[in-house]
Amino acid sequence: MLGCESFGARSLSCVVKTDDRTILIDPGVALARLRSRLFPHPVEVAAAFNIREKILSAFEGATDVVISHYHGDHMPMSAEDPYQLPMEALPSPEGINFWCKGPDKISSLSAKRRHELSDFLGFSLPASEGVNSGSMNFSLPTPHGTRDKGFGTVMMTRICEGDEVFVHSSDIQLLDREAVLEVLAWEPTIVFASGPPLYLSHRVPEAGKEASENALLLASDVDTLILDHHLLRSFEGYRWLKELAGKVENRVLCAAEFMGKEPELLEAQRKTLYEKMPVPSGWHEAYAKGEAGFEGYV
Repeated sequence: MLGCESFGARSLSCVVKTDDRTILIDPGVALARLRSRLFPHPVEVAAAFNIREKILSAFEGATDVVISHYHGDHMPMSAEDPYQLPMEALPSPEGINFWCKGPDKISSLSAKRRHELSDFLGFSLPASEGVNSGSMNFSLPTPHGTRDKGFGTVMMTRICEGDEVFVHSSDIQLLDREAVLEVLAWEPTIVFASGPPLYLSHRVPEAGKEASENALLLASDVDTLILDHHLLRSFEGYRWLKELAGKVENRVLCAAEFMGKEPELLEAQRKTLYEKMPVPSGWHEAYAKGEAGFEGYV
């Protein structure tokens, strides 16, 4: 696990190693522009920077790179803000196989970002949905959250070796029963997924009962379920995760716990961080220019 909200910044990035492949999935990181009407705290900026460095290091040894969709917390970006992973920082893509969400059922902004990444890399990005390649399989377009709500689609990834089956289900958020059934049809032993956005439950009512039922269905049938991302943008989400874990015998945990670390839900603590460690006016502008750092806050 390279990046997730339980590591302090928005991401769903990981590396999967098999006998003959090192697969980097969703090499991106971002921070919420505003939370509690506040810009990212320098402690969050430091967490995002650490995730960015881990992703760049993983690029060096990758044989394959998977991009499930074109949101800034899942892919390298044309420098839109100083907290994301800029394309310009990437090592040479020579020798790396790319597996990417195609241009169908995505927003105009996602299509623009897909085109920008293709231009930067110097080759056309493939449309990998429905493709099988040895130990890897990719899903057809799957709803990003609630089906038919206009949030676009993502591509899920299945990686198999021996009796182990890993599924990166990206931002399905457990809001669509059909998507969860697709994951289960792959017979995974371990699933890495975004949980429901409980911090937006006033706008996404299905993040309540429907997501809970889908999560219980998945957790009851998968040896290890790692839920993070949208779910852990609030402490309510972490309590929800622990309640789910208490209902099943299988392992249910967040990405940090999977890696043996204590969760750091920094976005959920943004207001508290500002109260404990005030940020001077102009810090964000200075950081963007390389004239300020986060060292004094870490």
